[in-house]
Amino acid sequence: MAAPGLTVMPAALHGPVVKVHPVVLAAVVDSYERRNEGAARVIGTLLGTVDKHSVEVTNCFSVPHNESEDEVAVDMEFAKNMYELHKKVSSTEQILGWYATGNDITEHSVLIHEYYSREATNPIHLTVDTSLQAGRMNIKAYISTPMGVPGKTMGVMFTPLTVQFVYYDTERIGVDLITKTCFHSNRSIGLTSDLQQVGSAATRLQDSLTTVLQYAEDVLSGKVSADNNVGRFLMDLVNQVPTIPPEDFEAMLNSNINDLLMVTYLSNLTQSQIALNEKLLNL
Repeated sequence: MAAPGLTVMPAALHGPVVKVHPVVLAAVVDSYERRNEGAARVIGTLLGTVDKHSVEVTNCFSVPHNESEDEVAVDMEFAKNMYELHKKVSSTEQILGWYATGNDITEHSVLIHEYYSREATNPIHLTVDTSLQAGRMNIKAYISTPMGVPGKTMGVMFTPLTVQFVYYDTERIGVDLITKTCFHSNRSIGLTSDLQQVGSAATRLQDSLTTVLQYAEDVLSGKVSADNNVGRFLMDLVNQVPTIPPEDFEAMLNSNINDLLMVTYLSNLTQSQIALNEKLLNL
């Protein structure tokens, strides 16, 4: 079950859970778009937290590297300095592993994974298919497992992990805004005003209530068979709504609106006074 404030979209694999936040995917795509000319892929460090049952990737940063068919060179000093700077901002985030764009694991991936094995216990390797080979951005996570004959030649096998996309309520705003660009020909959209956001939220709430009421009516009329899980969910949802008399709710709403209007008026008045003062000083 997801933690409070998180929304989970499960993937199809099985095993230990790797939870990835939208900001990580955005950073990976941005580093790929800004890659050096001729670079086939980009790599970077994954940051986040670990618990007994999952690994939550909340941040990342790209690491410069040069890669050819024969060798690979990674700027380890840059990676260490970036991690030290990140620790000053968020001390709870630790190195979880590394990411690479592309859909395959190469021989060089094994060498890079060995470095991160010294920086983290059981590091994860995240691959992001920015080339959209399958018509979508496939995201996979792996963990390395040693294989071979003890005392002789040893190798590494990458085992796939379960990937889940999670986001906080605050991140949902950005995700919804990015999603809307799919319906525009120029793939761009502007920010909406606070009033428009409230209107959109009210419309979505009204649509959800209409769906719930239609489902309840269909169950009562016998058109749809009752689902116990849906019933329990609706009961929990109804119990969370506070019981407030209509008169008290209207008085509380009007009071909050008056407070908001007063704050808006004072802020506009202050802004006007500052602008007037600047004009007088420039005379």
